Parts: sequence; structure tokens; C-alpha cells
Amino acid sequence: MLSWRRCIIDQSISIMAMQNMLFTFLIALSSLGYCYGEHHMKWKVEKRQNAPANIPLIVTNQCRETIHPGILTQAGTGPSESGFKLPSGESHRLHVSQDWQGRVWGRTNCSFNDAGESTGNGRQCTTGDCGPFLQCRGAGENPTTLAEFTLAGAHDLSYYDISLVDGYNLPLAIVLLANSRSDVDDIPPNQTNPSCVASVGNLGPANYNPYGNSQKFLGTNASYPLPFNPATASKVSQWCPWDLQVAPPAAPGDGVYPYPDSNVARPAFSPCYSACAKYNEPAYCCTGKYDGPSKCSSNYYSKAAKAMCPDAYSFAYDDQDSTFSVPEGAGFQVVLCPGGLSTNILATSKGSGDVQHSGRAADAGRNVFMAGKALTDGMALKAIAIGSLGLAFMM
Repeated sequence: MLSWRRCIIDQSISIMAMQNMLFTFLIALSSLGYCYGEHHMKWKVEKRQNAPANIPLIVTNQCRETIHPGILTQAGTGPSESGFKLPSGESHRLHVSQDWQGRVWGRTNCSFNDAGESTGNGRQCTTGDCGPFLQCRGAGENPTTLAEFTLAGAHDLSYYDISLVDGYNLPLAIVLLANSRSDVDDIPPNQTNPSCVASVGNLGPANYNPYGNSQKFLGTNASYPLPFNPATASKVSQWCPWDLQVAPPAAPGDGVYPYPDSNVARPAFSPCYSACAKYNEPAYCCTGKYDGPSKCSSNYYSKAAKAMCPDAYSFAYDDQDSTFSVPEGAGFQVVLCPGGLSTNILATSKGSGDVQHSGRAADAGRNVFMAGKALTDGMALKAIAIGSLGLAFMM
């Protein structure tokens, strides 16, 4: 049953008219597909008048399989496509407005036909599904690894992050594109390009070094190497808590899992729910009496996720060690299955006292962070605008 927190309606409307409008709204809502999602980044979007759509947003698929990226626009002007097929090894270039806020994720094992049409009315993808649409009309179904962006944030900065708050389904990296901005081009790239690799199939060795023979990796080079989070295949294969696995491995022959379960082989690709996404408990989701940075702390899932991907959001109030920011006007590349190891940029920058180059916002500006209240994150869409009704329904 829907619970309305706010519904701005002229009190002069008759009860019958209200019923008709509600019926129309429910019909419209039924055509939207999956529409839930809250931005884990808490910066309010600074409004811009007629902001041109000239910011590059590139999505690259380095996975072995075809991926169907999904894009959700929450503010500003989004790209011309909100979903598309992306074969292995290919990139797709899009553009968004300077005041865009939104998220990008990967849908896996999708069953669209060659024309991008649905093969049915139900689920089309194993993870990240947004209903029977190639073009997503809402957020992806959990669990999904998210790339989140607020391009026109406070202090004339663009904010971005990798989020595991809704769970994990694919390795993902974000690469900053200078977009002809000298102030962005001057920032060392090893302090702006986070990566999260928590799947064995895409993992590099513990001593991973991608810079041999003057090679580049995620926009960085030997002069500005990324600080990696050392992880072994054994640890990566076991990080997701047993109860949060989307597809736990089959039980041994006797049907009883051993304890501890570390000797039970897990698949190389094993999506993982977050505790919030799986159980929707206030303590896990930082809601109700737990809504506040002093009231909500890391849980068993977020601790495991943070150990694998130190630069990613792991729960709603994890922004101090998860958000990147750069001067406005930059573009971004989202890389699916980047390979290598997860990065540990923010902790490294903090430890070296070189935080100003990482683009992290000053603590004085953090007071605008209100967990899950700014615009959009995978727990529940706060506002759905129905243009035909001219109303904003708060859920």
C-alpha cells in the first residue's frame, strides 16, 4: 500500500476529482517501470538556466560479456538514451547538461532481442533490471553498483562517487575527463579516478602494476600511479556475507553447509545485496530513529564492502570517505569491469595531507549532506514527477 508523505493538491478539488486523478496517476506510474532510487551523494543541485547539454558522459564496457547500461536522470538534462546495448570492448559517448544529476549502472545477462525490444513483460536482466524496457524509465533493481553524479553541486563543484549502498553487481570505475578545463586538467589523475573491483573474474594480482612499458590505466600513468587496495582472489571471493548473496552456491552433497563456510566454492560472478536492500531495516538503511550521522554506523555488509572497495559508498552516511569533487565543467567516463584492483585514493590522500588535490569537499561544506534526503538512492524514490497531472507525489 502506498504511503503518501506529501501531496500538493488544491483543496477545492472534489473527492471524485481526487479519485480520478489518483487513478490516472496509478495508470501513469504503472508505465514507468522500476522507479525507486535515492542519490547517496547529499549535495543539493544548484539550478542553472537553460544549461546546455555539452558535458561528455562516456560509458565503456571492458567486461567479457555484453552489458546493457542504464542511466537515470534526477535533475538537469540527461543523455539522449537512458539504456542501450554495449558489446564487450566498446564505448558509447553521450552528453548531459552542466546541471545534470543522475546515476549510471550496468544491467547483466539481458534478454532483449536485436532490435532492443522486450521478449516479455517481466524481468529482462539478471541484475540491474529496470523492467521490460531497453530505455530505462527508472532506477535499476538491486543489487547494482552505481556511478553517481551531481554536476552542479555546492561551491561550484561537481561531485561523484561509486556507490555500493544498494549492493554490488559489477566492477566499476570512474575516470575524470578534463573537457578542455585547465583547472581540472591540473589535478593529478591518481586522485580523481576511483575504481571498485570486487569480483574474482576481473581481479588483478596482489602486486598489480599496469604501468609497465609506459602504459596508462584509467587515465593514470607511472608518474601518477593509482594507490591500489591489495586483495587476494581468496578474500575477494568470500567478501559478500553469506545471507546477502543473490545466488549462494549449492549445498554440499549432504545438504548441510559447513561452518565456517570459507571452503565452499563461490562462483566468480556473485552479485551481493546490501543489508539495507535485502532486509530494509532502519538500522541498516539509516532511516527512522537511525537517520543521522551520529545515529547510523557501518553494518556487517558495509564493513565487508568497504574492505573490498575503500573509495566506494558502503552505507548512507559514508560520504566523508566516499565522495570526490572537482571544479564544474568536467566530463566523466564510467568503465564497467575495469580490471586490476580497487583503489584507495581518499584514505591515501588524507594520510598524506594532500586532500586538496583529491577534490574532496572541505568539512565546512559537509553540513548540506542529509543522508538519503537530497534527491535519489536505491532505497525509495522520494519524488516522481507526473507531467500529465502537474503534481509531485512524495513516496
